[in-house]
Amino acid sequence: MAKKNPLSDEALELVARRFAALAEPMRLRLIQALFEGERSVNDLVEATGGTQANVSRHLQTLTQAHILSRRKEGLQVFYAIADPSIFKLCELVCGSLEKQLTRQAGALGGG
Repeated sequence: MAKKNPLSDEALELVARRFAALAEPMRLRLIQALFEGERSVNDLVEATGGTQANVSRHLQTLTQAHILSRRKEGLQVFYAIADPSIFKLCELVCGSLEKQLTRQAGALGGG
């Protein structure tokens, strides 16, 4: 692997903020619910089982972090994934964790 230059303090701060925005199970649920495309707030409330207020708050955080985009149509608000790198990030992290959980289950005789 080629050695990369270290990130500046400013860049590291941005990376930390991105991970902080993702460090909440409900936000990850919302992102997962948007993998297949744009959805309304009502759809997302139903898909995640959260309350309207809680879902709206998390959607706002993800939008401010430029992870999601927001579009208003009449009284409806629609959200979509704005940063395609989220797909790859989730694939890497989720795939790695899935392998780890499978190994642990096998070691415990449960798999």
